[in-house]
Amino acid sequence: MHRFAPTWLVAAAGLLAAGCSGPETGAPDAAEAGIWNTLDGTAPLVIAHRGASGDRPEHTMAAYLLAIEQGADVIEPDLVVTADGVLVARHDAYLSTTTNVMAHPEFADRRRELLGMTDWWVQDFTLEELRMLHAIQPQEGRSRTYDGVFLVPTFEEILDMVAEQEAACSCTIAIEPEVKHPAEFAEWGLDPLPLLLAALRDRDLDRADAAVVVQSFDASFLQRMDAESDVRLAMLYSGPDDPEGNAGGLPLEAIALFADAVGPYKGLLFNEDGSSSGYVEAAHDLGLVVHTWTVRDDREPVIGSNVEEELRALYALGVDGVFADFPATAIRVRSEMAAEHGQP
Repeated sequence: MHRFAPTWLVAAAGLLAAGCSGPETGAPDAAEAGIWNTLDGTAPLVIAHRGASGDRPEHTMAAYLLAIEQGADVIEPDLVVTADGVLVARHDAYLSTTTNVMAHPEFADRRRELLGMTDWWVQDFTLEELRMLHAIQPQEGRSRTYDGVFLVPTFEEILDMVAEQEAACSCTIAIEPEVKHPAEFAEWGLDPLPLLLAALRDRDLDRADAAVVVQSFDASFLQRMDAESDVRLAMLYSGPDDPEGNAGGLPLEAIALFADAVGPYKGLLFNEDGSSSGYVEAAHDLGLVVHTWTVRDDREPVIGSNVEEELRALYALGVDGVFADFPATAIRVRSEMAAEHGQP
């Protein structure tokens, strides 16, 4: 069950010194110099948000592999469930924005209204049927060179790929899966919890010291996970006024009873004048790791005039991890900050 010591963070931070393929981060030496305000003083982690999703279609093997090649410390797959009970990586339950389903007339009759919108839904497709689709770039202004090239991966395929990459680099690659809409999938008879636990247990990753954090916006789901598993948990949080992302109205003190980390929206961490809102400090006081989202090179920052200034502000504040669509940029800025403190 839940334990307050942030053992996952310690385990994951170790991968920074393990020499995974990709650019030199400078992070281990910087941590030794004590320049970081993170919970345990180690360098903040760079979490590849949906893989290197700024350069490849999100949640594809190509996106995850590119992130690992660039030196990301953690990869993040979002998880949904197919009609035949397989966890696959998609940000949304609907398929029109991230796959070429509209180009498949054989599935035209699958389009239906659900959750307030009309679309094609992953839970209406078996894995075999989903394999007939290919991923596309959902973000405006990004390259569509790779549209229609890559398949939708399963969670187990992602775990196996990570294991292969770890064997190749003799290092640890952390993974931070987010379970999407767990209550809804459970209502549809496709509860993701036993599927997730089975995949982790089959690979001996259902442990507090495994380089795994399971995250969700659903507090009840995380509480169920806490009752079943020792794996580290992260409560996502978009703000008090978002009914879908307000952590069930729970204060940090209550979250700390079942979670090991929090994942707040980055805009909640600063006041209008750029000073700290106190969220990171309050979370750290409770022993909670802070992984904030999402930094994007091609979007307006919440602080500073560009992405580099935004990253510097987040790192200086003391966040323990940053979700980034372009992990190479987050790694570069972290390395530059380390070098400025006399570290290579």
